[in-house]
Amino acid sequence: MKEFFKKNKKNPWFWIFIGICLAGLIALPLMSKQAGNSGDEHFHLEQAEHVYDYYATGGKDSTAAVVTPDWNLPYYGQVVDNFAYFITKTFHIDEIYDARHFINSIFGWLAMFFAALIAYRIAGWRAAVFTFVLIFLSPRFLGHSFNNLKDLPLATGTIFGIYCLTRFLQEFPKIKWSTAILFAISIGLATSVRFAGILIVAYFGLFGIMMYLKRNWKPGLFKKESGRELGTLAAWGVGISLVGILLTVLAWPLLLKHPVSNFKAVFENMSAFPTSIRQLFEGNMQWSDYLPWYYTPKYILMTIPIAVIIGVILFFIFCWHKREDRFWSFLIFFTFFFPVFWIVYTKANVYGGWRHAMFSYPPMVVAAGLGFNGLVNWVERLLKTTPEPSTDGNGTDDGKEGARHGSTKGIIVNVASVVILLALLIGPIRHIIANHPYEYVYFNELVGGTKKALGQYELDYYYHSTREASEWIIANAPKKADGSKTIVGSWHPASVRYFFEKDTTHFQTIFIRWYEKENSDWDYAIFTVTGIAPEYLRSSHFPPKNTVKTIDVDGVPICIILKREDKSDFQASKLKNSNQLDSAILLYHQALALDPDNLGALLGIGECYVRTNRPDSALVYLNHYHEIDAESEMANYMRAYAHVYKQDIQGALDILHNIEEHNPKYAGAYNLAINLYLQQRDFTNAKKQFMKVIDVDRMDDSFVKLWLQYCQAQNIDQNNAYRQLYKAMAKSYEKRGMKEQAKQYREYAGLKN
Repeated sequence: MKEFFKKNKKNPWFWIFIGICLAGLIALPLMSKQAGNSGDEHFHLEQAEHVYDYYATGGKDSTAAVVTPDWNLPYYGQVVDNFAYFITKTFHIDEIYDARHFINSIFGWLAMFFAALIAYRIAGWRAAVFTFVLIFLSPRFLGHSFNNLKDLPLATGTIFGIYCLTRFLQEFPKIKWSTAILFAISIGLATSVRFAGILIVAYFGLFGIMMYLKRNWKPGLFKKESGRELGTLAAWGVGISLVGILLTVLAWPLLLKHPVSNFKAVFENMSAFPTSIRQLFEGNMQWSDYLPWYYTPKYILMTIPIAVIIGVILFFIFCWHKREDRFWSFLIFFTFFFPVFWIVYTKANVYGGWRHAMFSYPPMVVAAGLGFNGLVNWVERLLKTTPEPSTDGNGTDDGKEGARHGSTKGIIVNVASVVILLALLIGPIRHIIANHPYEYVYFNELVGGTKKALGQYELDYYYHSTREASEWIIANAPKKADGSKTIVGSWHPASVRYFFEKDTTHFQTIFIRWYEKENSDWDYAIFTVTGIAPEYLRSSHFPPKNTVKTIDVDGVPICIILKREDKSDFQASKLKNSNQLDSAILLYHQALALDPDNLGALLGIGECYVRTNRPDSALVYLNHYHEIDAESEMANYMRAYAHVYKQDIQGALDILHNIEEHNPKYAGAYNLAINLYLQQRDFTNAKKQFMKVIDVDRMDDSFVKLWLQYCQAQNIDQNNAYRQLYKAMAKSYEKRGMKEQAKQYREYAGLKN
C-alpha cells in the first residue's frame, strides 16, 4: 500500500478520483433518505423476515424455504435484503425502509467504485475518473441506487466480480490470496442476490481460457510451461468458484435445505419467469411476454446519458488498435453486450424498463470511460505532449500518467476533457437536481426527454412517488368531524401503507383499480400513471377533474392524488350490483352532472342501460367514454354488447376484434365473439377465435365447455372433441418453442412424439 501511494501521489487524476469517490459516498446515502419505497420492497421485506427466522431457529422455522403457488420468493437469494433486515432487527431501527435505502445506496456506490477501478486497471486514473462521473450522473442507475434492493445489488455483485476477474487475469499466474478471496466473495454476493450472478463463473471460465491461450499458444505450438499454467488456472478457477457457490448456499435457505435439487429448481424458475404484466411501450399497452425483441436495447439507449452512448462509440474507435488492449476491450464489451444479447435471443419476459439488465450497465460505462480516455490519448499524441499512460500489469500506475500532465498543452487537454464531459452531462445533471428523488424517471434527448415520454413509455413504474403522495395527504387531509377514518385508496397499497400505519387512528388504506375506482368507498386516491391508457394520458381529460395534487417530473405528472367530494357514483355501483338498475341510473346521472367525464359513471350507466335493453341510450354514454379512452377493454366490451342488443352483430364483432388487437389476453372478447359466431353457425371463424385463445394461454374451463358446444354443433363426439383440442394445443406450444408442454398435449391427443 505504501508503494502504491508513492507511485500515485504525484498524479492529479488519482487525487481527483479519491475526491469524487468520497463525495459520492457522502452524497448517495443522503440522497437515498428522500426516496420512496419501491414496488416490490414489501414482498422482499417479508421474505427477509422469514430468512431471519430460519437462521434464528436453526432451520426449525423453514418458511423461508417453502415455495407455494402464491409465494415464489424462496427462489430469490436477496442477500442484501436479508442483511438489511438483520441490521434493523439487531439495532432496533424503527425507520426500516430508510435503513434499507441507506444500505442499498452503499451498494450503489460500490458498483460505481468497482466500475471505476476496472477502468483504472486497464487505462489509468483518468479513465477511472471519467467512469465514476459517467455512472454517478446516470440518472436511472443513480435512482435505483436509492431503493432497488433487487436489481442494484446484482449489478454491484457482478461488477465486483468483473473487477476481481480483471485483477486475477492481470496477476496470473502469481495470484495473490487477497484477490482469490475477494473473487470468491464477489461470486457469493452476486449469486446470492440473484442466481443470474452465476454468470461471473462463466466469465471466469471464458476469459481464463482466453488469457491462457493468449499467453501460451502460437500457431502450431504451445509453450513448454503451458501445461503447468493450465493446471494452475484450473485449480484456482475450480477453487474460487466452489468457495463462491458455497457462500451462496450458506446464505440461501432454499439451497441450504436441498442444495442439488433446489439449484435446478432455482435455475428453471430464473429461465422461465412466470409473471406477465402489461407495459406501456411505444405508445401502446403491451404484455411483457409479447414485447418486441428490441424492447431492452431500445429502453437502454433512450434512458442513459447521451455522453455514455458517445463514450461507447469512442471505445470502439480508440480502444482496439493495440493488440495488448484488445483482450481487455473484448472483456469489457462482452460483459455488457452478452446479457442484453441473451435477453433478446431467448425472448426473455422482462418489464419495468431495463432494470432486469441493470447488471450489464456498469461495464458499459467502463467502456464509455475508456472511450473518452482513448480520445484524450489520441489528442495528446496528436499534439505530441507526452507518452501514453501505462500500467505495470498489476494495475499499478508506473508514474508516467502523473508526469505527463505538467506541460501547458497537457494541462489544457486534460482540463478541456473534463469540461467537455461535464458539458455532455448537463442534461442528466439538470434532471438530477430538478427532479430528486425521481432520478430514475429519466429519458434522454433521443426521445425528447421525459416530457415526450408521457403516454409513450412507463414513467414511475416502480411507485417511488407514492411516498410523497402519502405524506401530502397526511399533511393536508382534514380530520373528519365524526371521528371516522379517511380512506386512502391506491392501486399499489403496499407502497403507501407503511406511511399511513403511523396514524391508523385517522387513516385507512385500501386497494382500488384505476378503472374500477368509482366502485369503491374512498376519500383520497393515489395513482402513479403506470397502467393508465396512453391515449387518456395524452388527452386533455388527464389529469381528471378531481385531481388535487400532481407529482411531476420535468413538468409531466408521474403520480396524481384524487379527492372525492361526492360518492353518488359509489352508491350507484352498489345499486347496480344489487340489480336496482333504475335507481342506479338516477345516481349515475347525479355523478355525471358534477363531472361529465367521470369514467366509472359513464361505464356504469352504460351497463345499466344495456342490461335494461336500452342500447341507444347506453351508446350515448359508452361512446363518450370511447372518445376519452378509446382502448378501455371494459367500455368497449360493453359497447359490443350494446350493438348485440341492437342486432348489429358485425358491429359488435368489429369492436371485439379491436379489443383483441390491443389486448390479446382479454378473455371476455374471445368468449363473446365465439358465442356470436356459433349463433351464426360460422364455425370457421369460431375456430379461429379458439386458436387465438390457445395461443395466448387463456384456455380455461369456460372455454373448454364452449369448445365442447362448438364440437357438438358439428356432430363431433366428446372424445374426438378433446383429441382435437389437445392436438391444437400441442401445435400451439410447438409453434412457441415450448417443447415439454407440446409433448404433454401430443400424448393427451394420442399422437406419436
